[in-house]
Amino acid sequence: MVNTIDHGGEHDVLAAATEDHESVIALTRELVAIPSRGGIDPYEPVLNRLSGWLEQRNLASTVLKDKTGATVGLTCEIRGTRPGPRWVLDACLDTAPFGDETAWTYAPTAAIIVDGWLFGRGSADSKSGAAIFCHIATRLATMTHQLRGSLVLLFDVDEHTGAFGGAKRYFEGPDAPDDVAGVMIGYPGMDKLVVGGRGVHRVKLHVHGVASHSGGSKTTPSAIEKSANLVRVLSAAELADSASSEFPMAGKLTVTAIEGGQGYSVTPDLCTLHVDVRTTRNFDDEDAARLLKHLVAQVDDAWPGTQPTLIQVDTRWPAFSLAEDSLLRTAILDAATTVGVEVEPKIAGPSNIGNYLAGLNIPATAGFGVDYVGLHGTDERIRLATIPTIQAIYHAAVLTLLCP
Repeated sequence: MVNTIDHGGEHDVLAAATEDHESVIALTRELVAIPSRGGIDPYEPVLNRLSGWLEQRNLASTVLKDKTGATVGLTCEIRGTRPGPRWVLDACLDTAPFGDETAWTYAPTAAIIVDGWLFGRGSADSKSGAAIFCHIATRLATMTHQLRGSLVLLFDVDEHTGAFGGAKRYFEGPDAPDDVAGVMIGYPGMDKLVVGGRGVHRVKLHVHGVASHSGGSKTTPSAIEKSANLVRVLSAAELADSASSEFPMAGKLTVTAIEGGQGYSVTPDLCTLHVDVRTTRNFDDEDAARLLKHLVAQVDDAWPGTQPTLIQVDTRWPAFSLAEDSLLRTAILDAATTVGVEVEPKIAGPSNIGNYLAGLNIPATAGFGVDYVGLHGTDERIRLATIPTIQAIYHAAVLTLLCP
């Protein structure tokens, strides 16, 4: 259970979170008011605001840049005086697009509070998480003599693009640490702690036909028609029963995009399918690759006179699940129980950055945070009353990990 000797008891962490509540709200509102849509807005303004907030509290931060010099994230480290591993609190500061702004009740960056709810893009995913983590860090900075190891704040601004540039720069860059014991990702949602997720095996299938004039006397195999045949075969594919008590999610195959053809007068000789396969512990990356190869060959054999389909692998992330006795998992679940909240551990269907970290053998939880509505949608908002509870739980968990 949570260590309650002199620094992390239920009442202490709740009292600290209650004391910080208005400050967390204020910082969240400031961050929401700065547009930081992934791949659209510049990221420097939101990072400058957060680094300035940390600097005002004597916490130094480092801006992360990728190989091209583009800004991809920000880190801040609280080092204990005793040796030990690093634990990371991670949240993204870039956001989803606004969508139809006229459909919003309030402007996406207005950061309006109504009836206890804070509206705005990124309020849930995950600027409130970043604000909570910053306040936990300021608390830990006053007790470094008790800490064994260090706590790192990692704020990615290349997450909603799907590139995870900040995380990749930190965990795989030239100065990447080799002692990260685990990562807690501040995605929103109070009802569950995500302790695993299905992996992904994503490919582009380049399907070939034979080009000709569509109005000519000779008919040639159309890449689009062959692709339609392949889509039917893929959609009807039966994946091996991969669910188990340990990993209850089954595998899944979905054709997500089709590209091919131009105009009206050419029988197309190339069409590309995007295929997303969700993998599990019992239906892994190799199983997905074998299945796709088999199905593609089946269609190629039925279309003589065309080149074989080219399978181009795009993304491969393993499925992951934390063991029941995982230190990271138990620290958060025990902290929640101590604070009086029952949290259910869950294996998620969608993949997340935890899958990327699993590929690096770094344990991660990928989702426990404030109560929300409208994630990535119109009128995204968070319930402000849930902030202290979330902060207290993460605070207690971090103390358990850093003050064993």
